[in-house]
Amino acid sequence: MIKKAVIAVAGFGTRLLPITKTQPKEMMALADKPIIHYIAEEATQSGIKDIIFVLSENKKSIKDYFNHNNKLEQYLKNKPQLLKQIIEPVNMANFFYTYQKKMAGCGDAILCAEHLIKNEPFAVMFGDDVIDNSVPCLRQMIEVYKKYKTAVVAVQRVPRSEVSKYGIVKGKMVGGRVYKIESLVEKPSIKKAPSNLAIVGRYIFPSEIFKYLREIKAKKGKELGISDALIEMIKDVPVYAYEFKGTRLDCGNKLGYLKANVYFGKKHKEIGKEFNRWLR
Repeated sequence: MIKKAVIAVAGFGTRLLPITKTQPKEMMALADKPIIHYIAEEATQSGIKDIIFVLSENKKSIKDYFNHNNKLEQYLKNKPQLLKQIIEPVNMANFFYTYQKKMAGCGDAILCAEHLIKNEPFAVMFGDDVIDNSVPCLRQMIEVYKKYKTAVVAVQRVPRSEVSKYGIVKGKMVGGRVYKIESLVEKPSIKKAPSNLAIVGRYIFPSEIFKYLREIKAKKGKELGISDALIEMIKDVPVYAYEFKGTRLDCGNKLGYLKANVYFGKKHKEIGKEFNRWLR
C-alpha cells in the first residue's frame, strides 16, 4: 500500500559541527554503516520499493553510497563478503533524487518531492532518528495507516524537561498505542505543553498534505515546518499519532550520536563481544 518514502537529508547538520562542514551527518558511521543506511534499511524492510532522497548540493556522497563503485567492486571480486557489503545498499530499492535549493524547512523539503509522489500515500523519514526494533517502526505505522486511511505520525514519550525541543500532541487514545490527535503545539514551554507525546522523524501522509504545505508556504513565505501543515490538516480530517515500539537513537546531536555508536557497536556481529568486554 505504501510503496514510496521521502527521506529528507538536505540540512546543514549544525548540531554536529565541525565535522559536518565537509561530511554529511547522514554519512557518519554507526559502527560500520552510515546513519542513512539504517534509515533506508528500515524503509525497505517495511515494504518500500521507491526511496526519494531530498538532497542539498553538498551531499553527493549519499548518492554515491547507493550507487555502484566499479573500481572498488572489481578490486573486491575475490573477497565476496566485502563485495556483498558494498553492493547491498545499491540493491535495496529504486532510488530517486531531488534537491532543496535553499534551506526553507522540513515542509519545503517534502514539497520538493511532490512531482515524484503524485497522488499516492507516502512515508516521510528524517536522518536524525534511527529506530531499532525487530518489527521496523515504519512497518508498524503502515499497519495503522491501513486501518485509518489518513495521516499517521510517530510519537514517543519524552521527559517534561525536553518538550520544548519537539512538536507535542494532545490526543485521545483510540486503540493500542494509537491516539486521535486533538491538538499540536510546536516546541512549547513546559507549562504550555499539552502532554509529553513528542513527534519524531517518521510520518505517513496521504497526497493531500501537499495542498496544505503549498497553502501555508504561500502565506508564510519563510521556513515551512511539517507541524504547520499538520495543525491545519487536523482541523479538516482525522490525524493519528502512533506510539511506536522500539529504541530510538537521536543521531542529530553529539551526545546522541555517541550513544548510538555504542548501542550498535555492542550489537555488532563481528566485534560486539570484544567491544562489550572492552566497555566493561
